[in-house]
Amino acid sequence: MAWSTSDRRARLPKDWPARRARILARDHATCYVCGRQATEVDHVRRGDDHSEGNLKAICGSCHRAKSSREGGSATRWRYQARRRRPPEAHPGLR
Repeated sequence: MAWSTSDRRARLPKDWPARRARILARDHATCYVCGRQATEVDHVRRGDDHSEGNLKAICGSCHRAKSSREGGSATRWRYQARRRRPPEAHPGLR
């Protein structure tokens, strides 16, 4: 989901820019996944927990990969849930 169609930005706390800067400084702007220069802040556990314990510095490529994996797993789960439903009887066979 792109930022243009997401309400995620509106759900961020009012002090997000300052909080983001604190996390980047705390983590020495080092990606917690690969160790490269971090430019973004990741919510480690999904959802709206914006506490500093749930935030870590991350580079853009690792953040995109993590978000893609999380989105893909949600899509797979929805697809599998649909497949587990029993098939409906054909209307002509009722």
